[in-house]
Amino acid sequence: MITVLWILWKLFLIFIFLTAIYIILTMPRIKNPDYQHFLHWYYAHRGLYNNREGIPENSLLAFERAASMGYGMEMDVQLTSDKVAVIFHDWDLKRMCGIDKKISAMTYEELKDICLLHTTEHIPTLQEALFVVKGRVPLIIELKSNALNSPLPCIADSILSNYKGDYCIESFNPMILSWYRLHRPQITRGQLATNYLRDLGYTNPLLFSLEKLLFNCLSKPDFISYNWKYRKEPSRLLCRKLYHTLSVAWTIQSKNELELCDKDFDLFIFEGFTPTALPTK
Repeated sequence: MITVLWILWKLFLIFIFLTAIYIILTMPRIKNPDYQHFLHWYYAHRGLYNNREGIPENSLLAFERAASMGYGMEMDVQLTSDKVAVIFHDWDLKRMCGIDKKISAMTYEELKDICLLHTTEHIPTLQEALFVVKGRVPLIIELKSNALNSPLPCIADSILSNYKGDYCIESFNPMILSWYRLHRPQITRGQLATNYLRDLGYTNPLLFSLEKLLFNCLSKPDFISYNWKYRKEPSRLLCRKLYHTLSVAWTIQSKNELELCDKDFDLFIFEGFTPTALPTK
């Protein structure tokens, strides 16, 4: 009997230890910056686009449309081979331009005249997108890079530091957020995440750690931007309930989905429909 109790006691201590480690690893920044100017907006995913009607995603036309209709917006930024920050979601040009080449393998000179989905719209630079928006609405800017030491955050920051409008940074890559933690702690930053196994069929220790937000201890995000379909993910709920971290939902594709997750998030990124009323949060 004593032996059984001793084993149970040791198991309990191990459980407490592992729980403490988990809480430490998932802890975001506790003292958040003022993010009130990001509230009470809906955010158009890749601009207010309609690929079927000649308004391509992540195009200047989609950004102008979102801003003129009073929606904030999310946009994707990555680097060309000559380190120009351009707005484009996919790693390659196949889906949007019909060209089997990667953005990172082409110079901006090679990219600038390529049309998006057979329209007159081209792949914009970050500078061009900011010029179109002109600070009219807040921006959620996703920085896309798989590198551990990417120059992307430094290059993007050199452009954004002169921008007069409201913006925040988000990324799937916690090392990008860590750069902002070290060099621009006043800029609101967010960790993107999803359930990689259910979404993409991927399973490995790195993706598991990203899914469970275990790199929060390094990047100390101010908000968590999670695939709304997995809103019951324990790590996301821990950040929201225990630390009261700002919670962002992506990507809402109907009014019904918006209603389903309204109580689970603070900000909402949408596409494929237009919300008819401003969020009350």
